[in-house]
Formats: sequence, structure tokens, C-alpha cells
Amino acid sequence: MYQFNAKEVKDQVVQWIRDWFEENGPGCNAVLGVSGGKDSSVVAALCAEALGKDRVIGVTMPNGVQPDIDDSMKLINHLGIRYCCVNIGGAYQALMNEVKEQLATIDTEVANQTVINMPPRLRMTAVYAVSQSLNGRVANTCNLSEDWVGYSTRYGDAAGDFAPLGGLTVQEVLAVGMELGLPRELVYKTPSDGLCGKTDEDNLGFTYAALDKYIRTGVCDDPEVKAKIDRKHKLNLFKMKPIPHFDWTEVDFFKV
Repeated sequence: MYQFNAKEVKDQVVQWIRDWFEENGPGCNAVLGVSGGKDSSVVAALCAEALGKDRVIGVTMPNGVQPDIDDSMKLINHLGIRYCCVNIGGAYQALMNEVKEQLATIDTEVANQTVINMPPRLRMTAVYAVSQSLNGRVANTCNLSEDWVGYSTRYGDAAGDFAPLGGLTVQEVLAVGMELGLPRELVYKTPSDGLCGKTDEDNLGFTYAALDKYIRTGVCDDPEVKAKIDRKHKLNLFKMKPIPHFDWTEVDFFKV
């Protein structure tokens, strides 16, 4: 691996979080969805070190029954942070039924991607509801590798007020997680969206190790994998940019 000092970077991210809150919410709490995977675990631990565990609030959000809820609770208990559980199952079923019913009136079925993306968007609604009720700021838990190829749901897990892992690849997140002293089984838990029954790497068609190497060094040993990464990056660049807006002051007639 290229030169990466996990302790140094961990300390820098912790300070960055402190500085961000000093500017954007002195005394506010950090609120985040807790899945029990590496990203939410590392973000929660970073926030706890930066702000103190009393200012970090985790939100578990099962869609009915969450098979790996024990992992979420293991992180919460390990860090000693406050938490609440908001089950989105009822809201998901009610909204999906309504969408299906209305689409049927125009002879259209619900797309598979709609089924996959609705839960994370409902979860972000729940996180913000909790955050606004607890004087909070919502932590985005996406990492650079996911963002690079658009492996996130816009206005779902891709939303948030600050993103501690937005500049770190998966391999770097793993290293920081171990530096934080998190349980190894949480840091190295096989990443999955928990929605379609496949792992992240199954969905992407390449490994995070190959993606991370390409991001940091520009080298990809497999031409087919390189082409896949380049294509996904190009197609999903819009997710990494602010929403485009029309500025009438820039049109030619205004400049004359």
C-alpha cells in the first residue's frame, strides 16, 4: 500500500470534525445512522473522540426485521453512545403501496431501482427527524471509493451535513477503524447494502482493493475493470457535485 499513516490521518479527521462543529454548530450533537458496518462504525468512533460520546447519537433503522441488528448494538455498546431505533418498515410499505397504486394508473410498474433506493431515502428522513429534535448535525457515512463510482443513493445515504470519510478510500477507512480500536468484526464486516442480497463488490463487478489502488495510483491491472470503473465514475460524477442551477445573470443579454 502507498504511504498512509492511519494514526496521523485519524487525528487529523478528529480535529477536522471539531473545527467543523465549532463553525457550524457549537455544542450540537453528531447524529448518524448505525448499520454496524465499517463506515458507520468508524464515523461514530471519530465523532465520539472528537466531541465526546455524550454528543454522539446513533439511529438504527430496520426495515421490519434487521438480521444484523446485533452488529449495530455491538458498536453502540462499545462506544457507549446514546441511540434510538426508528423502524421504517411501516412507512416503507405504506409509501410503496401508494406508489405502486398510482403508477398502475399510468400503466407503469415500480422499477427495481426504486425498490432498492426507497429504504435509504426513508432512513435519511428518519435521521434528520431525530437530528432536528436533538439539536444535531447529520453525519454522512459514505467513503471516497463509494462516491467515486456512485455507489450510494442520492438524498439517501449520500446526504448529510458533514462527511468525515469523504476523502478516504475503503482501505484507508479500514486502517483508521483499526487505529480507533473498533472490534475487528465490525471493521472488516463484508460490505453489503442490505437491500438486494448481494455484497457491494458483487454489485460493482470489481473489488474495493482494485478500485482503491486505481483511485490513489492511477494503476489498474485489469483493462476490463478499469473500463468499468471509468464508466461508473463518468456516469455518476453528478452525484459528487452541487445541484446545477440556472443563473440568469450569466446569460449574454445581461452582460451586454
